[in-house]
Amino acid sequence: MQASGQRWDPEDYARNAAFVPELGRPVVELLAPQPGERILDLGCGDGTLTTLLVEAGARVVGVDASPEFVEAARARGIDARLGDARALAFDAEFDAAFSNAALHWMGAPDAVLAGVARALRRGGRFVAEFGGKGNVAAIATALIAVLDARGIEAASRFPWYYPTVGEYEERLRANGFDVERIETFARPTPLPAGMRRWLETFANPFVTGVPKDERAAILDKVTALLAPSLRDDAGNWTGDYVRLRFLARKR
Repeated sequence: MQASGQRWDPEDYARNAAFVPELGRPVVELLAPQPGERILDLGCGDGTLTTLLVEAGARVVGVDASPEFVEAARARGIDARLGDARALAFDAEFDAAFSNAALHWMGAPDAVLAGVARALRRGGRFVAEFGGKGNVAAIATALIAVLDARGIEAASRFPWYYPTVGEYEERLRANGFDVERIETFARPTPLPAGMRRWLETFANPFVTGVPKDERAAILDKVTALLAPSLRDDAGNWTGDYVRLRFLARKR
């Protein structure tokens, strides 16, 4: 999962974002991987959740656009491959496809869905969770406001795709899937490392190319703006997450 300007450091990710794979366990349960199944993990990251699929007895191929994440996943013994989700080369090879917290990083959603459909055998299921409409809305608004105030055009730097349920269900159906379950829900998410570390880990496309000192000042200002709404009296931060989760099958 690699957006323009977004770079991943597996060690940094493990320190600041360990909650991401942990909160993805219900998505694994919805997938219900079976022994012997061949499963595509799209946006496998460092392979933490992929390992659960392997432990269930599935034969898994992970794909990610980050060379650093692919290397980290391979270090876990996973068949991880560097690739662009918009140009998957698989053809009717998988019984299921899985993705957690990654689809919102991938542009051209129809190209992604067409590639997943092509990769699946008929009747193969696609189970995923990612950011839905309104995900991190307060955080994004603060980032855009601070950048605009400094004369930095922010809209073109927005790296995420957060659809509504209706929009994404329509895309799934148009790309050859029958939708068995799709929902969106608010999931306020504790950020153990704090907002500043979250911004450093996930929001670097907004400050790509900005001088280091100014970049730090921007992230400090964004953190200060968010404190009244997303930090409690004890200093604990919560991200305003909204998730979209679905189960679909290839027709």
